[in-house]
Amino acid sequence: MSPIGFLLLAVIVPLLIAWLVVQFRRSHMHDSFDRQVTKRSRLKRIGKWLAVAAAMGVVSITLLLALLWLEHTRPLELPLPTGPFAVGRVRAGWVDVASVDRFASSPNQKRELVVWLWYPARPDGHSTAAEYLPGPWSSALAEHAGILLTQFLNRSPARINAHSFEDAELAPDKSTYPVIILRSGIGALALDYTTIAEDLASHGYIVVGADTPYSTSIVVMPDGRIIHKTTEGNPGDAPVSAAELERLLEALIKVWSADTKFLLDELSRLNADDPSGKFTGRLDLGAIGVVGHSFGGATAAQFCHDDARCTAGIDIDGALYGSVVREGLTQPFLFLLSDHADFWYSPDLPDLPDYTIAKNIRSAANRIPGDRLIVTLRGADHFSFSDQALVKSQIVMKALSTVGIADGLDAREGLAHTRRYVCEFFDVHLRGAPREALYRGPLMSAARFETK
Repeated sequence: MSPIGFLLLAVIVPLLIAWLVVQFRRSHMHDSFDRQVTKRSRLKRIGKWLAVAAAMGVVSITLLLALLWLEHTRPLELPLPTGPFAVGRVRAGWVDVASVDRFASSPNQKRELVVWLWYPARPDGHSTAAEYLPGPWSSALAEHAGILLTQFLNRSPARINAHSFEDAELAPDKSTYPVIILRSGIGALALDYTTIAEDLASHGYIVVGADTPYSTSIVVMPDGRIIHKTTEGNPGDAPVSAAELERLLEALIKVWSADTKFLLDELSRLNADDPSGKFTGRLDLGAIGVVGHSFGGATAAQFCHDDARCTAGIDIDGALYGSVVREGLTQPFLFLLSDHADFWYSPDLPDLPDYTIAKNIRSAANRIPGDRLIVTLRGADHFSFSDQALVKSQIVMKALSTVGIADGLDAREGLAHTRRYVCEFFDVHLRGAPREALYRGPLMSAARFETK
């Protein structure tokens, strides 16, 4: 029996039995009433069978937690990269000495980012597999998120197998490789997008992700400091009014766009003189793509508006903020969206949140003078585009999907669609690959497609 079937039996069957027992006892109580059974005895019987039902509930919950724990500890392999290259990964701490971090408690603290680079690699016999989530990060995340989330509702990071080699040699096949900046969602880790990053690197891109202190849920700095998110740096869950939340996000998008500019500035320095020698002269800084998910997608759009070094960009299911909504941008751009259903495709709906998101995206998209795509994945939800689609408990997600609370796109299918669109879009606009298939129609049946 599948885990979801076992779960349904574990929860529904005891509840059904308890209900039948209660109904039987009610009937028996009715007969007893006719025989003038006392009120006290009836209450005792009710209490007895309620206790039986409660015990069954405890057994069901215990069984459910056992199933979740077993799932938590099972190995999980991320989707294999689809390109011809092996993948390397390195980590670094970069400090923007020209920028004071407005979110830090110290007034003179410089802006710091933890940076991850995935790249086409040539591993040798001494190369070791990179941990999906390094130990100190895993420990800090468990302390931050709590036992229920980390031990029962998500897979164990130690049991997740990615496909990168730690600090492997950069593949010598090409003299330079195009660069892609990958911005995560506002609270998500950069490593939550390992599936996308590894796939792009396997196709010959150098991919740069970053964790931003005070916005990312937790960041473990190279010196061991652990920095947690704050309300100003991550206002999404803040108990503030809608107007105040909008103000905070409008301010934050400027910070994240500036961080992206800093990443490119540092990549230019790395390309000129990498102390390790690995990346010196190997970055094609004339072919730069920027992609992000959620608030990272909004950042991709705003940065491409702000900085002409962006060659092409992708917003993955991100509501837009900043001047890009009113002014648009000039680079080719893809909006890859979850299934917003009628809010997206009906122009006469009231001004509800999803409809406002769609209206702002259309405002920016309609101002793009060249190539633009709007693609919606049927059945996708907001987390269908990151590793979270697999890392979250599949027992819980399938149960929610069964009762109609969660969308129904298979996790691996959603990631496969995402990787294909991201890679083919950048192949066309950073490498000059043929564009006909990308712009002629949807690349898969699950996609709804719009272009000019």
